Amino acid sequence: MRTRIAGTLAAIAVLAVGCGSADDWSAPHPAPSAVGALAPGFTTSSPTPEATITPSPGSWDGVRPSPGYRVVLLTAGVDRPTRTLAAAVTDWAGQEGVSLKTVTAADPGRYTESIGEAVKLAPDLIITAGKDLVDPLALVTANHLDRQFLVLGAELAEPTANVTAANWPGASFRGEGLGMSTGYDPASFTPSRAAAAVRAGAASVLSGLTGIVIRLV
Repeated sequence: MRTRIAGTLAAIAVLAVGCGSADDWSAPHPAPSAVGALAPGFTTSSPTPEATITPSPGSWDGVRPSPGYRVVLLTAGVDRPTRTLAAAVTDWAGQEGVSLKTVTAADPGRYTESIGEAVKLAPDLIITAGKDLVDPLALVTANHLDRQFLVLGAELAEPTANVTAANWPGASFRGEGLGMSTGYDPASFTPSRAAAAVRAGAASVLSGLTGIVIRLV
């Protein structure tokens, strides 16, 4: 009996250590940096705030996050476009060894609080998936200029320097009353476009090009 109890306790201890080492963000970690560099085709000049750039396909492929990069995936909605974006973020994080946590904004009345929960985790980058987050993000992000945001498949009408967007034709929703009919096409959210948006957007943020819209072709 003692042997059985001891074995059970040992197994629990191993699980606890494993979870802690993978999920504990309380310890300090090195400031994130870009490993590699953007190709010249990413942008021809230093873009001005709120500018829209159209990088050459694959010009971001040479950039990856440094070890220990911490990302929060903030999602709202269970529609296919949102699921496609979230899956692309999860796949990218797994391929690049990114430490990823997810915050699900399930209550429309508490979207701003959900954004606050993501901020409190103190990640290096918050990636958002779900067009319903656009208006709440416009209200909250300016109050957290020390935190970087990457908006996928949408954009803020007047982003601050800490908000970067990565989208494409059909995925440029800018908030209620701002181009819903022409800026949003659910069919345009393909896995390949979502994957490219994640990589291009993350590469831009890591390279210090923030507060802009990256429009993929």
